[in-house]
Amino acid sequence: MEIVPRGKTPWRGERHIFSTSDDNVMMKQIQGTHAPDGREFGVRPLLQVVEDIFQRAHPVVPGHAHVAANAQLDALEEKSVQNGFHEILEVLSFTINKISCELSCKCSGGGDAHTTTLSIFNILSSYSWDAKVVLALAAFAVNYGEFWLVAQLYVTNPLAKAIALLKQLPETLEHADSLRPKFEALNNLIRAMLDVAKCIVEFKELPPQYISPDTPEMATATAHIPTAVYWTIRSIVACASQIMGLIGMGHEFTASTTEAWELSSLAHKIGSIYDHMNKQLSLCYQHIDEKRHIESYNTLVRLIESPHIDNMKIIKALIYAKDDQLPLFDGTAKKRVSLEVLRRKNVLLLISDLDISQEELSILEQMFQESRQHPTRTESQYEVVWLPVVDRSTPWNDDKQRKFDLLQKETMPWYSVHHPSLVDPAVIRYTKEVWKFVKKPLLVVLDPQGRVVNRNAVHMMWIWGSLAFPFTSMREEALWKEEAWRIELLADSIDPNIVNWVEEGKYICLYGGEDIEWIRKFTTTAQAVAKAARIPLEMIYVGKSNPKEKVRRNNHMIVEERLSHILPDLTLIWFFWVRLESMWHSKTQHGRSEENDPIMKEVMTMLSYDGSDQGWAVISRGSAEIAKAKGDTILRSLSEYNAWSGLVEQKGFIPALMDHLQELHTPHHCNRLILPGSTGSIPERVVCAECSRPMEKFIMYRCCND
Repeated sequence: MEIVPRGKTPWRGERHIFSTSDDNVMMKQIQGTHAPDGREFGVRPLLQVVEDIFQRAHPVVPGHAHVAANAQLDALEEKSVQNGFHEILEVLSFTINKISCELSCKCSGGGDAHTTTLSIFNILSSYSWDAKVVLALAAFAVNYGEFWLVAQLYVTNPLAKAIALLKQLPETLEHADSLRPKFEALNNLIRAMLDVAKCIVEFKELPPQYISPDTPEMATATAHIPTAVYWTIRSIVACASQIMGLIGMGHEFTASTTEAWELSSLAHKIGSIYDHMNKQLSLCYQHIDEKRHIESYNTLVRLIESPHIDNMKIIKALIYAKDDQLPLFDGTAKKRVSLEVLRRKNVLLLISDLDISQEELSILEQMFQESRQHPTRTESQYEVVWLPVVDRSTPWNDDKQRKFDLLQKETMPWYSVHHPSLVDPAVIRYTKEVWKFVKKPLLVVLDPQGRVVNRNAVHMMWIWGSLAFPFTSMREEALWKEEAWRIELLADSIDPNIVNWVEEGKYICLYGGEDIEWIRKFTTTAQAVAKAARIPLEMIYVGKSNPKEKVRRNNHMIVEERLSHILPDLTLIWFFWVRLESMWHSKTQHGRSEENDPIMKEVMTMLSYDGSDQGWAVISRGSAEIAKAKGDTILRSLSEYNAWSGLVEQKGFIPALMDHLQELHTPHHCNRLILPGSTGSIPERVVCAECSRPMEKFIMYRCCND
């Protein structure tokens, strides 16, 4: 049903509101009225009041007055006072009333919508675009609010009743059901207009230090704002016409939905404008975030490079800069704590994602707990803090939270950042660009003054544990100067018996690989040779790097068949090999190579054994004598023991074995050195430990699921 007020005709041209050519003509007229005088008003407080009016002024069943929430009104009043709203209103109230009168007069007689809109723009010529749209909305809010105030109170308030009678509202509202489509269309359009107005105000409030008017994102938005303001005020005129049409309508109405359709068409137009502007606003915020991120990053770089009295400025910048919460979780006490626990301490930042391996955590936990058992020792004077680095491009979900909680609360006895969201994006960028974090965990060392004394102490920690304190490059150099290639360096951290065996003068054999048949032959032959040579021999199986099910099965069979000792925990097998990798990385960081460093040469040989498909063995006595070879060679040499047994008494078992291994050596070989590619420190040139020729470099992708 259509309700047609007396003397009202449909708006001319309103059916063609989506015409681009019409838009261009109209916008030239609108731009011609725009002559801002330079005055700036913060219109958000006014917009908040307008929005509050629209929320409270809505159709009600006659006799049921709308009860306002006093607390909400008080809050609005207080906020308005704080924002200097009353001072602004003193300046703007005349303009608001003038537009309100314009709407009342021009919209009562069915005048042309564009002409009325243009007259409002003339009134608002001296104001900025954001002020234009908010002032026009405020003027309409006055008319709209007065209409519904009378409609809501006329049953209970004598004054409202008298006014309602003059406006013939009671008779109009008796047909509320027939008017429902119009009221719903009005509300939808008002909500759309408010969305656009808030979007325009947001554009005005964007921080100029991060986005300038000539920024492409901002320039595009600015070009569309006049059109958005025009169609919003045009929609205000349409809404005002509908409200004015209800006044004095009395009994004269006919049923139709045409006018509701007109409002819906405008709502669609305004909605499309809002969607476009909101996307543009998102692009502007993205630009601002990038600028802020760059600023934060540059500030962080300067801060880390500057000297400080203590470490708190650096700690706050890296972990959490604000003072509004306790940013650390104490993994031992199971409670949140402040950053003060790190003041003037040596701090090791454990930087990783949520996929840090259990092997790494297990070994690090053992070392950390050992240091806590002797808190007064110099090498125990450090704290560990986990700095989780997560991908912000994917949403944080329950699965990630569970994984994080498991790591933080069940696995880590040290401090950790309470939640990954506390870590600033600039810090994450710094860890990747400066500290070269990719996938493998880092241990970045800060001294008590906050200076970065080691960008990655993981290798030092794996090789020497807490003895590497204070984990500086100088300390690393000093430790290497004290080292030689000996069985203790190679393996004493994986089995405490090794130290005792060395002191007892026993022969120690470490062997590895995955071929159980070779393992059976080798261990049986080695034990037979040891018996023949009358030497005490202890053998330990150290498997292969990244030990999986094959190594586990080998362990079981070795124990069952009493072939040798094993490392029952696969983590210790992993640790044996990761220590060798760490030795290689540590030496590489200090400019050492297999050409100028004997330890580096031996480490390279051991890693090439692991890269092959066959077994291998190292046999030593004491700290100095070490013989080694690939599986086939060492097995053949031991099998031919009778050929060189005569030299054992003269030279000793290890020297005699080494001489025979040299006799069996051939120039033909194919050595493979496999290093993890996620460390970020793989050199371009690596030479073979056996022949010193440059090795070819390949990329290998591996998925071991045995």
